[in-house]
Amino acid sequence: MTTDTAPPPTRLDRILATIERVGNKLPDPALLFVILMLVVWAVSALLAPIGFSEIDPRNGQPIRVVNQLTGSAIATFLSNLVTTFTGFHPLGVVLVALLGVGVAEHTGFITAGLKGLLSVTTPKLLSPLLIFVATLSHTAADAGYVLVIPLGAVIFAAAGRHPLAGIAAAFAGVSGGFSANLIPSSLDPLLQGLTQSAAQLIEPGRQVNPLNNWYFLIASTFLIVSVGWFITDRIIEPRLRGVRLDGDASAMPKMEALTGGERRGLRAALAAMVGGMLLLALVSWPEGSPFRSPQGTLTAADAPLMRSIVPLIFLLFLLPGVVFGYVSGSVTSHRDIIQAMSKSMSTMGYYIVLAFFASLFIAAFGQSNLGALFALKGANALEALALPPQVMIIGIILLTTSVNLLIGSSSAKWALLAPIFVPMLMQLGLSPDLTQAAYRVGDSSTNIITPMMPYFPLVVVYAKRYVTGTGIGTVVSLMLPYSVTFLSVWTLLLLLFWGLGIPLGLQASYTL
Repeated sequence: MTTDTAPPPTRLDRILATIERVGNKLPDPALLFVILMLVVWAVSALLAPIGFSEIDPRNGQPIRVVNQLTGSAIATFLSNLVTTFTGFHPLGVVLVALLGVGVAEHTGFITAGLKGLLSVTTPKLLSPLLIFVATLSHTAADAGYVLVIPLGAVIFAAAGRHPLAGIAAAFAGVSGGFSANLIPSSLDPLLQGLTQSAAQLIEPGRQVNPLNNWYFLIASTFLIVSVGWFITDRIIEPRLRGVRLDGDASAMPKMEALTGGERRGLRAALAAMVGGMLLLALVSWPEGSPFRSPQGTLTAADAPLMRSIVPLIFLLFLLPGVVFGYVSGSVTSHRDIIQAMSKSMSTMGYYIVLAFFASLFIAAFGQSNLGALFALKGANALEALALPPQVMIIGIILLTTSVNLLIGSSSAKWALLAPIFVPMLMQLGLSPDLTQAAYRVGDSSTNIITPMMPYFPLVVVYAKRYVTGTGIGTVVSLMLPYSVTFLSVWTLLLLLFWGLGIPLGLQASYTL
């Protein structure tokens, strides 16, 4: 970052600036993933001959590191390289969602909607509003990463505030507050199923409610919004004063009044959006709806509705975008729509390159079993300390944050850690509900500071649109205050719930 007339730096500013400088000296993220993949290969070759006593909960056998430098491993790597890349989950999510968002942006629907929003919202309240929307986006799977974060920059820029502050606030809500939500999402039954299976290793008949952490997550939403608001306005924005915007001028909208055509288009587009949502609700609500899971629920991980979130986002922006374009006059033919889609894809070239190398590294890391080994070693060390229950819960949170720096997927981490944490704490008299809540706090807090999180490179790309010198260090330095504060206050909130005996959720308990 370069500054012009920034205020005198505080001690925190100097610390964050140092982190930014060091982080930005790292190689380009694409090359960094290549280097890390080579490190994984080398370490796996060194540790493969060693026998470990830790039991892998996935198969009940002593865990083994798989050598990635054998002839068969290299042959498998090369033969699966294309499918490893094309099967990289964030890639399809980003590209499909942005096809629809690109149309809505090109026709002017998003800009008009922002103008209308800003006309009734004071800029001082944009931070809590944006973070609140970001936490709600968890209901729509990964929508927040491809929709709310870039819109956060646009909203802040249109209001005359720094777009990187909008990116930071949205990223904090989407990823740093990943588990905080007012509305249950597909993640709740997904984690519950893993928790219940782990609990049944000790108590075969043990049942866990899918909403066993719901009350705690509702309270967490307001905590994340309040703390995120303070950090954005009092720490992040003052630090960004004087940081020049040297990116694409088209990415920096100016705040102007709505024209007559825009008003007509916006009314028609919003009507189309509401009509589409009502139609989806009517189709989904009946008990025999094809959008329900085999068990008859809409929020289960295997429910077609939950699995269709990204295509629905595509349609949710495509259709209103097209309607707005024709009614407002910004679109004259279908060729304009196709051009809008092409333009949105052209901006994703750098991210596609990042996704290619990130997918290869993540695949190698998972296949080597190194992540599982590190997690098992840490959990066993924690158990050996025989700490008091409250300290043990804090230890679980901190260990989860450490594992989170290495393994991005929330469900993948819990699939690995639940069979370790849940039985271990049950033997100490602590309930699976409390253990799962502790995991969710630790899992969320460090998402925003690890480049290993699959969507982290995408956030760097968003920021580069406005400040071309943005690198990994820039984003980490912006997000570190959120990460440390969220981890601290969220842990305190969980301990407060426990101390006051406030229920964590439905049919939840703290002790057995």
